Amino acid sequence: MRPVIRLFFRLLRRLLMPFMLIYAALSKPKPVARAAEAQAQVDAQCRRLRLYQFATCPFCIKVRKEIHRLALPIEMANVQRDADARIALEQGGGRVKVPCLRIEHEDGRIEWMYESSDINAYLRHRFEP
Repeated sequence: MRPVIRLFFRLLRRLLMPFMLIYAALSKPKPVARAAEAQAQVDAQCRRLRLYQFATCPFCIKVRKEIHRLALPIEMANVQRDADARIALEQGGGRVKVPCLRIEHEDGRIEWMYESSDINAYLRHRFEP
């Protein structure tokens, strides 16, 4: 029964993919404006962040929209197309679930944050002007 359910959702995702991608492209919010110096600081802080995601995941779209709104240059890793990213997510975070934000702290500690609402709240708290 499980394979049938997986096949159903895989097929559904493939059918809805073009619509989800169009929606994601058309519904991007306007990015915030920062002074050049402030944006340079944000850019430097974002070098320690990496978002593990895939294009048609609705929760990933939600996080990518917030990243766009906050004008954050966060590196994206597509776990469907990049086997190395998938392995890194599984080994580092403990499970292959997206979206997942990899946060490298100043002390070298690495945190793996799952759940789109938690990720968006973290990004707002840290980067909202």
